[in-house]
Amino acid sequence: MARSSVLARAEKVEPNPSHQGALAATARMAPESVEVVVRTPDGGELALPGELVRILLASAGELARGHAVTVLASEVQLSPSETAELLGLSRPFVARLLDAGDIPSMNLPGSSHRVVRLADVLAFQQRRERRREGRRQIADALEGVDLPY
Repeated sequence: MARSSVLARAEKVEPNPSHQGALAATARMAPESVEVVVRTPDGGELALPGELVRILLASAGELARGHAVTVLASEVQLSPSETAELLGLSRPFVARLLDAGDIPSMNLPGSSHRVVRLADVLAFQQRRERRREGRRQIADALEGVDLPY
């Protein structure tokens, strides 16, 4: 049986430009100083836990900047193709990263098919961004120096 795409099943929320102001104001709130209460259909109220409040405030910030937000658990397992799509890289390049161990992966039981935890993909992306930022800072620093070559 074919596995359906994790990314296709994920909840994706697109920003509504008319809500930008309210989203930006929400994103500036400190999670520890906010209480979010949800009213249930029967008139009851439920205070959301702090973890969910942090997710809501972080999502509000992204939506306020015009970015869509996709909700996935960090333990979700992705295929190499989904990993490539998420990183904006080609599938063959991601396969080489998996082979080299740059992104941890595991084989499905009794199969040669690999899966990658979303948390590992995000950690790789964060390392990649830090390296890119470091190279940019080095290039900026060297630009102002008069080197003989």
